[in-house]
Amino acid sequence: MENVELMNVSELHKYAEGFCKTKKREELFEHAINLYHHFQFSKQKYLAVFILGEIGSESHEAMKFLRTRVSLDEDWRTQEILAKSFDKYCSKVGYRDCVDVIKDWLGDHHANVRRAVIEGLRVWTNKPYFKENPELAIHLIAQLKDDPSEYVRKSVGNSLSDISKKHGPLVAKEIGSWDIEVPTIRYTYKRAIKHLTSVSPGSAADL
Repeated sequence: MENVELMNVSELHKYAEGFCKTKKREELFEHAINLYHHFQFSKQKYLAVFILGEIGSESHEAMKFLRTRVSLDEDWRTQEILAKSFDKYCSKVGYRDCVDVIKDWLGDHHANVRRAVIEGLRVWTNKPYFKENPELAIHLIAQLKDDPSEYVRKSVGNSLSDISKKHGPLVAKEIGSWDIEVPTIRYTYKRAIKHLTSVSPGSAADL
């Protein structure tokens, strides 16, 4: 194995893709779990999460481990890779066929699981299926506008802001219906509105 400690995140991701082509799925799962448990303070752990994302479309165990174990990791870099791994899963299965899984993860009790979906699929409307169905993407993201986690709400606002660059009227319609007197929603609104020139009931100048 190459020295992964010298790799950046993009290089680790590419390395994981190539590595997974050389082993059987069962071997890859065991290898990833071993790396994750034995290299908590090493980039080997990040490689493990990438590998789990690579095999997730064929391994329920891998997705379960990502959702129930990796999401508990306190390292923010691990959470970024969890998001990338969820997107990898969706890209392999197909975004349209993953809508139910996306909804399920968005409803998880753990903030890191919910955030992995919102952040992982950015920019949502650049992805197949959601590119043709921006209203659905906006609807799914906006469900978490008043999420109890500020960490999640920040991702929600930024994701809607991303989409507004190409679909401003659709995002404006969605956030125009929000009750921005609610502090948690107002927080998300302020981030979602960044690239919009006007929106009802408020505007950037009102905040």
